Amino acid sequence: MDINNSVALVTGANRGLGRAFAQRLLERGAHKVYATARRPETVDLPGVEVLPLDIADPTSVRAAAVAAPDVSLLVNNAGISTGTDLVTGSLDAVRHELETNMFGHLSMIREFAPALAGNGGGAIVNVLSAMSWFGGKGANAYHLTKAAAWAMTNGVRLELAEQGTLVTAVHLGLADTDMAAGWPVDKIAPSDLADAALDGVEAGSAEVLADQWSRDVKSRLPLTPEEFNAAMDRALAALMAA
Repeated sequence: MDINNSVALVTGANRGLGRAFAQRLLERGAHKVYATARRPETVDLPGVEVLPLDIADPTSVRAAAVAAPDVSLLVNNAGISTGTDLVTGSLDAVRHELETNMFGHLSMIREFAPALAGNGGGAIVNVLSAMSWFGGKGANAYHLTKAAAWAMTNGVRLELAEQGTLVTAVHLGLADTDMAAGWPVDKIAPSDLADAALDGVEAGSAEVLADQWSRDVKSRLPLTPEEFNAAMDRALAALMAA
């Protein structure tokens, strides 16, 4: 898929990764960029077409699909992290995170799939995480939702192949955004992440591992759970000590 002259819709485009995606799409020649947010008045990027959107609200998702029938590239970026554990944390918080990070993305795909088919197939980018593959105390609800979103992405890729829609999963460690502000470690710049993802779309890639952290984590998946957890403990300790 060629980013130049595409019509893109980006969720969570008012800040962080979403804003970077919208900006780089404009800079790379997209014909139109729909920048969506729950509070559309917070979108401050010139040149975009702003739409209100709450991906956890099916009515809002449906309205966005009606308002943007010309989309050829859907960037599912919006997400939340509640810092909730699975056993002792609020089950409502776990459900809220799952409704946003997995079902919200799936709702967007279901609503926009017909438009993508009608516009030549197009592409979908699902922004996931290296935490699709590992958890940790205080972030296990997030791990659950990203693992579920990874499985969902793999499933819809197979279902949408027949209509010619590329589905690209993008994994990263930490990006330099508000969500990762408390981590004093090296982080990928949002614009670099957006470029890596868009390069992957143009190359027809099903998966983009955007940084060394995500590449390292995925390389450990063949290990046993005990070996994997020990390797992750060492890697996290080294990361924090750097």
